[in-house]
Amino acid sequence: MRLRVALLLAALALLAACQPAASTPSNSGSPSASASAAAIAPSSSTTPEPTVGPPAALTIYGAASLKGALDQLKASYETGHPGTTLTISTDSSATLRTQIEQGAPADVFLSADVNNPKKLVDGGLADGELVDFAGNLLTIVVPTANPAKIATPVDLARTGVKVVAAGDEVPITKYANQAIGLLAGLPGYPADFAAKYTANVVSKEDNVKALIAKIELGEGDAGIVYVTDAKASSKVQTIEIPPQANVPAVYAGVVVKASTHLAAARAFLDWMGGAEAQLILTELGFSPPQT
Repeated sequence: MRLRVALLLAALALLAACQPAASTPSNSGSPSASASAAAIAPSSSTTPEPTVGPPAALTIYGAASLKGALDQLKASYETGHPGTTLTISTDSSATLRTQIEQGAPADVFLSADVNNPKKLVDGGLADGELVDFAGNLLTIVVPTANPAKIATPVDLARTGVKVVAAGDEVPITKYANQAIGLLAGLPGYPADFAAKYTANVVSKEDNVKALIAKIELGEGDAGIVYVTDAKASSKVQTIEIPPQANVPAVYAGVVVKASTHLAAARAFLDWMGGAEAQLILTELGFSPPQT
């Protein structure tokens, strides 16, 4: 009996040994190992971020009142756009516009007004329409010691006061003349206020930076500049222009049609209206563009 049981157990063991090993469950209904690995591994064909213009060496012509801002904007833009370099040239907007009309190799023109870039658009020298990118206001500056004792705008017409202005075509002069006209209509201002102000102008500088430099040196008693220029100087005091007589300045830019880097130039001008550039401009006292 024991022999029969032993033989039966041996037979069962031999039969089990002859059976195929348990197979791994089929993967036909689940991802393959290679597919799983692909799902875990980073994709090598991710969608690239939108381009902001090819790297290029751009020449930016900017209004003199933008000089300090453009120094900071240049550093920020070049850091965020590797391979792109900006060369900055600043002067009166009218002077820069004339240079572009005469063939100067600029890629982007950033003006302290709308009229100068619009002339390039109207003359067929701009690629696309002009773009507003900032605003500003006016203020009166006097030397720190204020030797002429200027207290209010009405003092600009007082006999003996030396007013420093800029050239007739410079945007700050046009804004200032508008402000003087508005002041002349306010209570307490003499009827000949504008004429007396004009008579007190002792010099007309090439641009607003040259104007404020004369005031800093004490070579004039007062001048009308942008709020941002006054804020940037530690050598002047300011006399506020009443809100009802202040004139908002509008800064506008265009891409120069003769640029050999149109896409990169357009990308930079578009960036000027974006959050990064606007933060820099706001910190320096500029206001956002009117949209």
